[in-house]
Amino acid sequence: MTPRKFMNPYLAGFLLGLILLGTIYVTGRGLGASGAVKSVLLSAVVKIAPEHSANTPYIKTYSEEHPNGPLNDWLVFEVIGVIIGAFISGVLSNRAGIKLERGPSITNGTRIVAAVIGGLLFGLGSQLGRGCTSGAALSGMAVMSFGGIITMLAIFGSGYSFAYFFRKLWLK
Repeated sequence: MTPRKFMNPYLAGFLLGLILLGTIYVTGRGLGASGAVKSVLLSAVVKIAPEHSANTPYIKTYSEEHPNGPLNDWLVFEVIGVIIGAFISGVLSNRAGIKLERGPSITNGTRIVAAVIGGLLFGLGSQLGRGCTSGAALSGMAVMSFGGIITMLAIFGSGYSFAYFFRKLWLK
């Protein structure tokens, strides 16, 4: 079967805005994914190293606020829903499958290593910046937060800057 066309990006952006508005109205918070990862990792640290957790103020505060682990955090369920929704969308549009996107000048191994390093750096940045792209930038801009606007400018600015140096890996 032929894959279906992608959704109109303007319609997708409008729908995302409505979902973001609904999330802020219902929960009092915006969307975000890095908080879910943090919840799972901190819960793992509490289970694996309870003595260390009891002596670290940040982890201790987290474990007191989430006595039942990450299942108390709605962001975990948000991320699970995003994964399930993406899979369903891929199946319905005939796009489900595993594919490694890379340019002709790069090997599969290099592409995977670069993706892992980039993901780790983005994860570290999301914790230092108090949120990921969806949390700090998208949700921040939705409530006209100066920090959200600066975050979005920094994400796009650094993306375009780095793309200049790495574009040769994607071109012939």
